[in-house]
Amino acid sequence: MSLGQKVAENLPYLRRYARALTGSQKTGDAFVRATLEAALADDELKSSLEGGRVPLYRAFNKLWESAHVEIDDAAPSSGEHEAGAQSSLQVITPVHRQALLLTTLEDFTVAQAAIIMGLKTDEVDALVNQAISEIDREQATSVLIIEDEPLISMQLEDLVSSLGHEVCGTAATRTQAREAVGKATPGLVLADIQLADGSSGLDAVDDILADSKVPVIFITAYPERLLTGDRPEPTYLVTKPFQEKTVRAAISQALFFGSSQPIA
Repeated sequence: MSLGQKVAENLPYLRRYARALTGSQKTGDAFVRATLEAALADDELKSSLEGGRVPLYRAFNKLWESAHVEIDDAAPSSGEHEAGAQSSLQVITPVHRQALLLTTLEDFTVAQAAIIMGLKTDEVDALVNQAISEIDREQATSVLIIEDEPLISMQLEDLVSSLGHEVCGTAATRTQAREAVGKATPGLVLADIQLADGSSGLDAVDDILADSKVPVIFITAYPERLLTGDRPEPTYLVTKPFQEKTVRAAISQALFFGSSQPIA
């Protein structure tokens, strides 16, 4: 496999990480682009990317750490709840957020995250714990679960309840999702992409967002289908099969970044 193919294979996931780190598709993609441009201009850096995902994320993190303030000050894009994300980012310490996302959303081991961040493993552990303390300040909210697999739906219900939130409804189709929202407006949506009757979780979410600005976490076995750059992309995207700690971290961040958005 060529270097270009290796990088292309990992690029959708790096873009996911960048978007979650910055709270903005536009800003995240700007950092990814800058990382690739830096690699093209530096033979040593370019050669290091032969090592796969860890050195690619390490290159990205080095650039983010040195420039995030300047890029965060750029005009925010029009993506869902990104304006709230940009102001909220000033509160959470960036290095804590990096550690949390790397070990949850991106599923790196603590040792791998330490290499990416240039830290010791115990330092990464401490940062993750501090990040959870920093962002776990949200009041309990109501959650709509759009998922057509009963076992996964029940697992998500248990997880949501254990975090102190209320499940205001479950849906296996786009129609059921519309009916659920008609009864109660959720404060958070967890949505699969492919639903029971062949309808789309993306369409179901579009229906909801047409009337209210609510944080959404997509949970799918095919994240690469959403991370194409062809349309506004979800900020929070969890890959199936998922670890509960990954969903838990995504919920905390989604509520934090969406907390400044009014719920209609």
